[in-house]
Amino acid sequence: MTNAFNDQENRTTLQTESLQPAMPQLQIPTHLKFGPFSISSQVFHLSRTHLSYGLVNLKPILPGHVLVCPVRVVPRISQLSVVETSDLFNTVRVVSRTLERVYSASALNVAIQDGVDAGQSVPHVHVHIIPRHKGDYDHRGGGDQIYEAMDGVEGDVGKAFIEMQQLRNQRMDHRKEFSVGPDSDRKPRSEEEMKKEAEWLRGEMEKDQEQDS
Repeated sequence: MTNAFNDQENRTTLQTESLQPAMPQLQIPTHLKFGPFSISSQVFHLSRTHLSYGLVNLKPILPGHVLVCPVRVVPRISQLSVVETSDLFNTVRVVSRTLERVYSASALNVAIQDGVDAGQSVPHVHVHIIPRHKGDYDHRGGGDQIYEAMDGVEGDVGKAFIEMQQLRNQRMDHRKEFSVGPDSDRKPRSEEEMKKEAEWLRGEMEKDQEQDS
């Protein structure tokens, strides 16, 4: 793991922990889903047309790895309207700009797994955006190996969301056991951690939008 990777991860932790409670409230439609999953606490951006949104990732491959999705749940790009497609990729553009700035990235991976045979694990169009730094994946065999990670267990977003839902259910049934259990930290990122990151990114997106207006 490179120093650049560690430094960015530490900076991100400090930034999310220093959030102020009076963060502007993002108006999220009550029906908003990622496939079958409820994701309101993870959403950090909703396009002005309310056709696309950005959400933080339950199991990011690298710090800053987020997803951008159309609001309407369809599995394939070809099923989006022209207006939805335009809005989706404009949202990718504005989210990418903010991510590159706040993570001091020198490059980005922007990728879509369009269908099950392409590695899609949630039947809802989603664009992966991953901030990159020189040498950040050398410990895994080089930068291109990130595509292997996306296609493998690390990039299985659907499985991660199912695990989170199972944990929610288990907490409801076994609150005391989970609060003190020795294995309670063996799970994807907590909802609280994702909520903090979403709030932080929301504020950073708003800064960039203010500069544009």
